[in-house]
Amino acid sequence: MDFQPLDRRFSFQGVEAIDTDVLETFEYQYPSRRITVEITTTEFTAVCPYSGLPDFGTLRLSYIPDKRCVELRSLKYYLHSFRQVGIFYEHLVNRVLEDLVRICDPFEMTVIAEYNVRGGLATRAVSTWKRDENNQKAEG
Repeated sequence: MDFQPLDRRFSFQGVEAIDTDVLETFEYQYPSRRITVEITTTEFTAVCPYSGLPDFGTLRLSYIPDKRCVELRSLKYYLHSFRQVGIFYEHLVNRVLEDLVRICDPFEMTVIAEYNVRGGLATRAVSTWKRDENNQKAEG
């Protein structure tokens, strides 16, 4: 048999489709007590910006709130907005981190994306943000 490679690409949306307007927060009522909030979803999906094929993986968020916590329902809507967005893994973790730091203004936050094996390669991207030593608030 003579197989020919497919020169095919599925359409996808750009990063402008990421819906940050849905993100909401609520007041953290124990600001003098530092806690770590850990959120994990094993159903995260974005799209390869070359092929348009979906990338599946686990997304982990960890943060120490100051005065605001991210509301989980709104976070689900936000993460869902990535499903048709073409974005590299390395850009994804930074984008999620920037968006969530902007609305929560935590003491620190880490975003980890662990993608399912594709082509024999497992990929893990990590981005971390911490307030500077002068305890400056996040800008944005």
